[in-house]
Amino acid sequence: MSADALLRERRPDRDASSSRNGRASARRSGPPLQGAATPWLFLLPGLAACLIFNISPFLTTVLLAFTDARTISPGTFTGLDNFARMADDPRFWLALRNGALYVIGVVPPLVFLPLLLALLVRDKGPGIGFFRTVFYTPVIASAVVVGLIWTWLLDSRGLVNGTLEALGVLKDPVPFLTDEWLLLASAMIVTIWKGLGYYMIIYLATLGRVPEELHEAAQVDGAGAIRRFFVVTLPAMRTTMTLISALSAVAAFRVFTEIFILSGDTAGPGGRDITLVMLIREVSSGLNGHVGYGAALSLVLFGLTLGLLLSVLRLQTGRKDPR
Repeated sequence: MSADALLRERRPDRDASSSRNGRASARRSGPPLQGAATPWLFLLPGLAACLIFNISPFLTTVLLAFTDARTISPGTFTGLDNFARMADDPRFWLALRNGALYVIGVVPPLVFLPLLLALLVRDKGPGIGFFRTVFYTPVIASAVVVGLIWTWLLDSRGLVNGTLEALGVLKDPVPFLTDEWLLLASAMIVTIWKGLGYYMIIYLATLGRVPEELHEAAQVDGAGAIRRFFVVTLPAMRTTMTLISALSAVAAFRVFTEIFILSGDTAGPGGRDITLVMLIREVSSGLNGHVGYGAALSLVLFGLTLGLLLSVLRLQTGRKDPR
């Protein structure tokens, strides 16, 4: 049989085989997804969850802020009455003062101390993994558990006062949890202690991206460890420090658990250490809670935190702008 005859006999088999393979490939790949609506189909579950759990409650809060709604009463539209009441409420101004003091007392330590910790545990060596775990453990611990531990430590009969009295340093216990200013300072210490490990991890990630050549060049120029820190490390950390400043400032203004646990739900002596979140909870709780006024306070808190974020962002962009 000639070669042409053999090719003619084999060609139908190849054509049938390729046809079967094409149909099988089409079945495996499925119908092609085309059209402008296709990406929205993938985003739809996330958008629905965001609408239900974030956007809808926010819009409801905005509407309630302009009513006299109670827990069991929808209320009526009252315009700006809640905000006028807020201006005459001394507890609001007290909470605002405490929030500002908390930001001032917490943000600088949470910006610089985690950087120092990150520098200490950056290099690999014996025991570094253990120290990283120790520093990060408070982050994963429950805020309630952390608050209770510090309550036992700082109580008038707690470990700190007991140890100082046993050593003869003190005759009377220090009122860490019953003095207005000491309670606020104690809550700040708890917040700083709990946040050190979290921000340390952020700094460690940034330190890993700093080119080693910069340190080597500075070392060749005669720069010591301290000078290299200021001329190489700090400039590289500027964006990260801005981010941490924003995150810690917002968290400080929204503080609740630390003061709530340390004060035993009293907000300090005479309620003098109350914060905005505690005030919102106080006025909105109960069957006859002033939900409308609590919503107005929530809007103010949202505006303050948003203003903090925008201010920090403005400072960062201002540094980068040569003008």
